[in-house]
Amino acid sequence: MLSTVLIVKDLWVKYFTSSGVINAVSGVSFSLSRGEMLAVVGESGSGKSTIGYALLNMVPKPGRIVKGEILLDGVNILKLSEEELRKIRGSKISIVFQDPFTTLDPLRKIRDQFIEFLMEHGIDKNNALKIAREYIEAVGLTERVLDSYPHQLSGGQKQRVSIAMAISLNPSVVVADEPTTALDVVVQKQIMDLISDIKRRYSSSFILITHDLALALERADSVMVMYGGYVMEMASKNELAKNMVHPYTKALFESLPRIKQRTLPKYLTGYPPDLRNPPPGCIFHPRCPFASEKCRIMKPELVEISKGHFVACHFAR
Repeated sequence: MLSTVLIVKDLWVKYFTSSGVINAVSGVSFSLSRGEMLAVVGESGSGKSTIGYALLNMVPKPGRIVKGEILLDGVNILKLSEEELRKIRGSKISIVFQDPFTTLDPLRKIRDQFIEFLMEHGIDKNNALKIAREYIEAVGLTERVLDSYPHQLSGGQKQRVSIAMAISLNPSVVVADEPTTALDVVVQKQIMDLISDIKRRYSSSFILITHDLALALERADSVMVMYGGYVMEMASKNELAKNMVHPYTKALFESLPRIKQRTLPKYLTGYPPDLRNPPPGCIFHPRCPFASEKCRIMKPELVEISKGHFVACHFAR
């Protein structure tokens, strides 16, 4: 039985802006086993990236985690000091940001950035260089890349460097925040193949944040579908592929283009909710074709409809 490396309990994150309080993440709970990849899926504004930042306790201002627990290898990181957090970021949990063009310092060579990152975690310069070489090769690059500046590398190469740095200290959890967004489709596949290979080779646990449900069903072990800061549906990828229950999950799937499809894919009408003033009842009900009066006044609970399959919908009972 695989051990659990990450447990998130009742996580709430709010952004306190001049125009109102944004409820970005509302009562999210999940767990992650060693070697598992959990995909967090949803439209822009659903709270996916905020969860990723929260897992490292680095929600950008004016955001703040207002409630919940994040247990990483049994330690609640929300109770740690900033100095303690600096020690675990990179060594216990790391993140691959979605834009490789802004992740790296354009004025410094990759070698210097990589070595500095490792030395901040107590590794001496000689060993840091050995580790940098090892992981640059592990992501399919040559040592020559270490002597390059970021502008001399392609987008795919920069993302591979970011991944190499993220896994170089063998963290328990790697958060991959839309890691293929800025890349062309060929390089996207190469990067996802690389992530899948790293997961297998090092038994790494990944949180894959993506808007692409097809990618999640292809690559992840389990999928969590979010909308408006809430979990709508959560299950293993196999269970979800054969039994999508929530209307939002179905709408995401139906919007996917298909090679042999002769008509345009269906699209979800309406707009995501204003999280400063969310609608009453089910947050999805203004866009749901099956919404009833109950949906408009009563918020559905996230319930387990079969083993490991959770849905927040009044019609899922």
